[in-house]
Amino acid sequence: MACTYECGVKPALMNKTVGLLAFVVGCAALPAAAQPTAPGPQDCVALRNLQLPGVVISEVTAEWIPAGPLPASFGMPPSTMLPAFCVLRGTLDRRTGVDRQQYGIGFALALPAVWNGRFLFQGGSGFNGVVRAPIGLGAAGDMPALARGFAVASTDSGHRSDVPFDTAFLRDQQATLDFAYRAIERVTAVAKAILARHYGQPVSRSYYSGCSTGGREAMQAAQRYPMEFDGIIAGAPAMRTNYAVLGTDWVSVQLNQFAPRNAQGQPVTRDALSSMQKQAVIDGLRNACDANDGVRDGLVFNTSSCKFDPKTLVCGSANSGAGCLTAAQAAALESAFAGPRTSAGRQLYSPFPFDTGIADAQQDIPGLLNGGLNLSPASTTNIEAAARWADSDGPSTLTNTTGWTNMTTFVNRGGKMIFFHGVSDPTFSALDTVDYYNRLAGANGGADAVQRWSRLFLVPGMGHCGGGSLATDSFDLLTALVNWVEQDVPPDAVIATRNGEPRLTRPLCAYPRYAHYLAPGDPNDAASFACRAP
Repeated sequence: MACTYECGVKPALMNKTVGLLAFVVGCAALPAAAQPTAPGPQDCVALRNLQLPGVVISEVTAEWIPAGPLPASFGMPPSTMLPAFCVLRGTLDRRTGVDRQQYGIGFALALPAVWNGRFLFQGGSGFNGVVRAPIGLGAAGDMPALARGFAVASTDSGHRSDVPFDTAFLRDQQATLDFAYRAIERVTAVAKAILARHYGQPVSRSYYSGCSTGGREAMQAAQRYPMEFDGIIAGAPAMRTNYAVLGTDWVSVQLNQFAPRNAQGQPVTRDALSSMQKQAVIDGLRNACDANDGVRDGLVFNTSSCKFDPKTLVCGSANSGAGCLTAAQAAALESAFAGPRTSAGRQLYSPFPFDTGIADAQQDIPGLLNGGLNLSPASTTNIEAAARWADSDGPSTLTNTTGWTNMTTFVNRGGKMIFFHGVSDPTFSALDTVDYYNRLAGANGGADAVQRWSRLFLVPGMGHCGGGSLATDSFDLLTALVNWVEQDVPPDAVIATRNGEPRLTRPLCAYPRYAHYLAPGDPNDAASFACRAP
């Protein structure tokens, strides 16, 4: 099997998987792209005087970064090694808006010294407000897009704030539109024009990759701008944040029925279940589902076949001790994960799957059994009122991407799209993305037809966009996407790695298939697994 490796893609990984997993995309490396003459520091400095017809760019800076570790100002791990590049920063459409506040679309564009002709738009997170370092780390394994020779752009999507979840900008109409989708179009057009001028040739291929808000933006890129991008990666997309908030609130409401109170009388959701009870839930889940993928390893890869009932843990003859649940606790858990419904039975948000990462105690986004990440100031107790709020929330109608499934233009021009979602995500349910993908298939000729241009990968044990004590949360979907777009090699599976001890690799199989263990192989090696239908 002949493979051409570009920018340090590691053949060692492939030597482990050739054979049973010869179809895994990890072997098909990025195809070589034409490389123009490499601009240097002087060309970088010249970008400070950049002028484009009909485009107003203010606050322009250009900085040449020599090859080596990133400067501390980039906020990245110092071990991140990159080739020499120029980073251009600026603001588009600077204006004065509501309350005399200054608005504009801040952006950064990384232009590598040796460019492979490709452009990657790096998606944002939260409510944006910050221009993050344009490196292209997301879903790229251990090699950022910039290190591979991509030019990479990022944006604050039209407003500035370093306060997490700051929504003050929503008072301004244009800032809201920029955040919802317009910044994608503006930054893409300007970045492509700059690249063509700087390198003396146009972009050969364009890609978008993002998770959470960036995943929602990726969906907007495919839905609203089908002519702009050849390949798109949408991770854990924030498709309908208003309803997702109801979903996480609903979980808190159920847990708070038996949560202890603090000095102010507020429920401490994290302590609704004791540590022993949380472990009992995880153990019960493993007993019910772990072996369904052929091996007991703490990861449930056969997600669709997992049927876990919390009532099996109710204290009684079969269960005793500090880890068993009361009947009320079991009923609350069942209701919490089933998702909120109105009194008329309308499902407001998708259920959350039971998975082995739901008890992980991450500080930033804890697992659902710890209360998860509650984005609203108070948990919802009046579900009917909450449903009315979700239906009428104006800004969310602009950012909601779950209803649009007409991708004919994107598909007909050869576009490819990859979704991924952590099964233990406590913020946006993986089942909501599964539901969208199934509806996408239904609206575009069925499952076989949609798999010609779109694939979904579920990551057991993984939280929101990454993390999880057991999860294989390091994977390179960018190589898979480029191979699909440029060589027509569809990603049936990609190799994912858990970097803890013991180190473990698994194939992530394209939905609805899952990784099934083939005895007597090494259960820590992806080569011992094959993709099967549930």
